[in-house]
Amino acid sequence: MNPVVKSLSVERALSPSADKFLVTQPTQEQAEAAVRTLILWAGDDPAREGLAETPQRVVKAYKELYKGYDEDPDEILSRVFEEVEAYQDMVLVRDIPFHSHCEHHMVPFVGKAHIAYYPAKGVVGLSKLARVVEVYARRLQTQETMTAQIAQAIDKALAPRGVAVLVEAEHMCMSMRGVQKQGSSTMTTQYTGVFKDPAEQVRFFTMVKSPGL
Repeated sequence: MNPVVKSLSVERALSPSADKFLVTQPTQEQAEAAVRTLILWAGDDPAREGLAETPQRVVKAYKELYKGYDEDPDEILSRVFEEVEAYQDMVLVRDIPFHSHCEHHMVPFVGKAHIAYYPAKGVVGLSKLARVVEVYARRLQTQETMTAQIAQAIDKALAPRGVAVLVEAEHMCMSMRGVQKQGSSTMTTQYTGVFKDPAEQVRFFTMVKSPGL
């Protein structure tokens, strides 16, 4: 498993060359002190009543928002069901909601992921695909990286005939700051195996965007 996505309960990997650059994970007290510093830098008083407990709340929230660092997608996808009566057509789970945080500005981006694959040796529980999205979304991310990571994890675990991932999201770094263009969305895709065929991509996209039942 890539060192960057290992559980980092003792040491926190900070770069893709994590084996060369590791630092001890700060204590909760150090993390809370860092939040107080940011409050001061923003121009407010961390000791006033409304902010007195904010550092503890922020640290607690970070544990939830970034819990993906402590979760293993390989383990989530480890159970494959082979008794599927020779089913070999597309399996599609669409409209998987997620929220993540941009690694450049640490502000949210929110959207939906759509995942499809053609089984080879078996299928995985449908909820597991949503959990894989959650694992990668609960990290500091770029949408492009997250899209590729989801596809690679499924391809590695299931060895299917092909995987297709479409992610669409609105980035607060565009709507809250910078150019401040609300409502703009970004779409990213990743295809493996048979989905490299443009005809299969069209079928996938058509099924994703078709009206619901």
